[in-house]
Amino acid sequence: MSAVLSKRLVPDELWELAAPLLPSFAARPQGGGTAPCDERAVFTAVVYVLTSGCAWRHLPPTFGTSPATAHRRFTVWTEAGLWRRLHRAVLDELGALGEVDWTLAIVDAASVRVKRGSLTGPNPVDRGKQGSKLHVLSDAQGIPLAVAVSGANMHDSLALKPLIRGIPSVRSRRGPRRRRPVKLRADKAYFSAEHLAWLRERGLVARIAPRPGIESGERLGRHRWKIERSIAWPFGYRRLTVRYERKGSHFLAFPGLAAALTCYKKLAKLTT
Repeated sequence: MSAVLSKRLVPDELWELAAPLLPSFAARPQGGGTAPCDERAVFTAVVYVLTSGCAWRHLPPTFGTSPATAHRRFTVWTEAGLWRRLHRAVLDELGALGEVDWTLAIVDAASVRVKRGSLTGPNPVDRGKQGSKLHVLSDAQGIPLAVAVSGANMHDSLALKPLIRGIPSVRSRRGPRRRRPVKLRADKAYFSAEHLAWLRERGLVARIAPRPGIESGERLGRHRWKIERSIAWPFGYRRLTVRYERKGSHFLAFPGLAAALTCYKKLAKLTT
């Protein structure tokens, strides 16, 4: 049963993408120490924690790794930027198939309840309780291109520039890599003269509602459902419904992994 679950959580094709990205294990010069662990088993355990929402200490022993080892390796991989690089690797596969739609990018955010940690703040829509905010930028189809985390009291517009800068350079079906969409759609929270000028300098056509005579909230709704679906996908992973991580970097790792898995699911449908 555990082997079937492990294969379902981390198929061979996903592992082939992830394995080359893992930091290499360096043996101690003096010898001794802890023997290298089964990295695929640890990677599967991390995916299980994200999917099930279980605490590290409740990680089932059937995965073949201890909770302490899994969490320690998760920390090392997070510090090495594994999740961002895995997300880019899957996007590369989609881009090579021509499945990343650069005609449009859509941005939005959603709040997450928090128990503790950095990158938190009083949530204005939850009676001032501590919370975090998950920011997502997707392509025209809703494929997540960039994710970010902030305190719940940070205005959505402050994440716009980091998200656009965070779009990775993705392979194309033909031609060079690409990282710049043609248009950007967002709601009125992102509207400002500064943002319009900044986007214009980078060759992006802004479609931010409401803009009198140019865009309306009703027309934005034709595209808004795509980003709302994109945000709903990560929250399907139970570890993201309530934040328990003290470190903001550890919490950001989970949306990064969720974005990679979301892209991989689309890739798997195309290649099966």
